[in-house]
Amino acid sequence: MNSPFPVFLAALLCASTACTKQSAKGENVRQQPNVLFICVDDLRPELGCYGKDYIKSPNIDRLAETGAVFTNHFVSIPTCGASRYSILTGMYPRTKGHLSNEAIHNFISGEPEGKVPETFIHHLKRNGYYTVGIGKISHYVDGLLYGYTDSVGTELELPHSWNEMLFDPGKWETGWNAFFGYADGSNRQSRNKQVKPYERGEVDDDGYPDGLTAKLAVEKLKELKQKDQPFILGVGFFKPHLPFNAPAKYWDLYDEEEIALTPSPNIPENVNMASLHGSGEFKSYQAGEEKPSLEQPVSDAYQRKLRHAYFAAVSYVDAQVGRVLDELEKSGLAENTIVVLWGDHGWHLGDHRVWGKHTIFERALKSALIIKVPGASSGKRIDRIVSSVDIYPTLMDLCQVEMNFETDGTSMLPLLNDPNTPSWQDAAWGYFNQGISLRTSRYRLTKYFREAQPVVELYDHHADPNENTNVAEQHEEVVSELLPLLEQGNFGIY
Repeated sequence: MNSPFPVFLAALLCASTACTKQSAKGENVRQQPNVLFICVDDLRPELGCYGKDYIKSPNIDRLAETGAVFTNHFVSIPTCGASRYSILTGMYPRTKGHLSNEAIHNFISGEPEGKVPETFIHHLKRNGYYTVGIGKISHYVDGLLYGYTDSVGTELELPHSWNEMLFDPGKWETGWNAFFGYADGSNRQSRNKQVKPYERGEVDDDGYPDGLTAKLAVEKLKELKQKDQPFILGVGFFKPHLPFNAPAKYWDLYDEEEIALTPSPNIPENVNMASLHGSGEFKSYQAGEEKPSLEQPVSDAYQRKLRHAYFAAVSYVDAQVGRVLDELEKSGLAENTIVVLWGDHGWHLGDHRVWGKHTIFERALKSALIIKVPGASSGKRIDRIVSSVDIYPTLMDLCQVEMNFETDGTSMLPLLNDPNTPSWQDAAWGYFNQGISLRTSRYRLTKYFREAQPVVELYDHHADPNENTNVAEQHEEVVSELLPLLEQGNFGIY
């Protein structure tokens, strides 16, 4: 489904000397753009640049002002490892195994290098790019295979993608300890889950792992500037993934009493509880003051506390993104570097009584996506429906790298050129919990493969953007019209 190289690419890429370099003979030659790929774990599209002025995200907003904000971007699978497998390969899931956090481990790790590249990073590497990963780009948080309580592994999760894979675990000593780390150097594992799902840390930015990741990225950009080849630098930040830990100064940006409660406090009407879940990941932080369930939501006060913690974690990671973007500008690399900021999925903050991802509702499948292309018009808002699988062919077009194989994605260059282009399909598919969900410009249609009824859900986003009422029975004609399109994404995994 990837597009051929578009004739209007030159209009999107800079044509100035920023895109050229001098050869040994002193001649100006065309230079492929670099790529800065920023992954943020569990990032809802709840940022200033998405119209949410109650969130303090000045650095991501600054990136948005110079690029394109995709307001209707959806991931394929609402769990970390599977979502990252999907974006990295440009593929929707073909088996139940592709819905697992271990998808990359089980389908890519340890495999010999094949004709089809393992990821878009691998394909860029094959085409002359120097590839560096820092932090959580795939599922394993430092790119190495080992268990939560094991010593640091030596086997790469993506064996053919990286020239360098880096991480600084700091006082936490291992990547997984850092991922679940608290300001005193302890972690969820060492404290036997007797931890709260949040922390207001009396530390500076480098007192949590994402600060160390930003620091590493800044230093690596200085090195990459000296290389005589294009690069892709992947930077993976942990927050706002649980635990919602952040330095105190980011908590202080918010007045907890003024934080709004969820607009979806109840189970959606005409929906079986089997479509949701009991917030098991959240409840593994066993020192939390309350334990949510579908039968009993948390109190309003605790909901505000948790939303406050999440907002603080977002502002903290926004500051780390800012450190990396500042160095990109300072070094002069921004003039020829594509920047992609991507959230690996959304998160229910008490919406529908759920705390976590792992549903195929809007809250879990919708995430942030911002793309900045040097020389292209800035400040664009693209409201069309796009999927994470579309990022692979888009990057190949922007980097002028041909693909002699197909992915499930479609290059978004037509949208970057003209957000109103009529040829775009406006459809994205999501998979989890024995179900497939189709998102169109107006509707979300979901079909579950289970006994619990109802198995079909329809949400009208014009009338009900928070998906509070399933209207499938009231609009059978819409369901009938959309089911064939939903079935286009049914690869027989259930």
